[in-house]
Amino acid sequence: MSDTTRIDKWLWAARFFKTRSLATNAVELGRVMQNEQRIKPAHSVKVGDLIEVQQAEQVWQVRVMRILEVRGPATVAQTMYEETAESAAKRAKVAEDRRYFREPTATMTVRPTKRDRRQLDQTRGSDS
Repeated sequence: MSDTTRIDKWLWAARFFKTRSLATNAVELGRVMQNEQRIKPAHSVKVGDLIEVQQAEQVWQVRVMRILEVRGPATVAQTMYEETAESAAKRAKVAEDRRYFREPTATMTVRPTKRDRRQLDQTRGSDS
């Protein structure tokens, strides 16, 4: 076990991403921040670093607890980081909001018809 490893390798081993190339791509696109700074995929991560990972609508803010370079079982991966209290609260609130409010256009797969448009306008409270 080493003291540091590449951020993309750590994200993959901690099971934030299914493949290492997906982790690399997320880091390159700026969806992963280390200590509130953008980084490159080869950047080293060490114990105590604060990592922010954005996946779709979820944002994880975790503190690195262990460094492993191999991907193991999920139970081992969960010991590699500790989620901050405010991050857990934000994710819970977003999940609850998503459960109670569903965007009207989320279920549409095609362009709305004139009737659909009228119903959307009515639910939004639009006059036009």
